[in-house]
Amino acid sequence: MDVLEARERFRRLREQDGPVDPAELDAIWAALATVRPEDILGEWQGGEFPTGHPLNGMLAKAGWYGKTFTAVDDVKPLMCRDTEGGLYSNRELGKGEASLWTVEFRGETTATMVYDGQPVFDHFKRVDDTTLMGIMNAKGVPPEGPFYYFFLERVPGAPGTRSGEGSW
Repeated sequence: MDVLEARERFRRLREQDGPVDPAELDAIWAALATVRPEDILGEWQGGEFPTGHPLNGMLAKAGWYGKTFTAVDDVKPLMCRDTEGGLYSNRELGKGEASLWTVEFRGETTATMVYDGQPVFDHFKRVDDTTLMGIMNAKGVPPEGPFYYFFLERVPGAPGTRSGEGSW
């Protein structure tokens, strides 16, 4: 599969009602380009793919909005909405916050968010100039998964958003 086909399949799966096959997400992941930590700084709104993973639906219940990458060493992985609709970093749920590293996953080095207080890694690849695909990996998860699959959309004009986004 080439990157254009991967992007189209990604978009269809985001809009699909019902379960998504992790094998199809893995095929899309394999076709996407890696990213560097400094290229994903900014505010991102998130969503998940319903694969049947035990975490499916849990972040929505917590009011998860997305992630904020202020700097490579200053990441708020669980930006949530409070009862009034305001955003806050849910440090309790995340057991702290996180940082960005370049980590090898599935034979490629790509931007990876490392949680401060738990053995969890979120690996990222670029779908297009405003969209990232993520795979959450954790200590004890076998190489074949199950993994938690999610996506992030760049929030236009948010503080920390790079100018010239199309230059990746």
